[in-house]
Amino acid sequence: MDHANHTRLDDTEYTDAVLTGATIYGPDDSNIGHVAHVHGTGPDAQVVIEVGGFLGIGSKAVAVPVRQLDFMRDEDGTVHAVSTWTKDQLKEMPEHHD
Repeated sequence: MDHANHTRLDDTEYTDAVLTGATIYGPDDSNIGHVAHVHGTGPDAQVVIEVGGFLGIGSKAVAVPVRQLDFMRDEDGTVHAVSTWTKDQLKEMPEHHD
């Protein structure tokens, strides 16, 4: 996917309502997870990503700072993010528990 023409989100859009459900793509553009929910708002928010599994079974939740992901909208307005982490790197992070 070519992200060059996608519109980056601004800090005011880093909310649970906007980011929940967004697909997270790894550095090779593979789908590595999705945003389960968000803690906080704005640039200091934490994004909880569900990684791995199938239909929610066997997945792992990890929390990362929203600033460490590149959130954007594609031509259809769908929010997604690009990460420098691979799926395996996210799976190695400590599990997040609410």
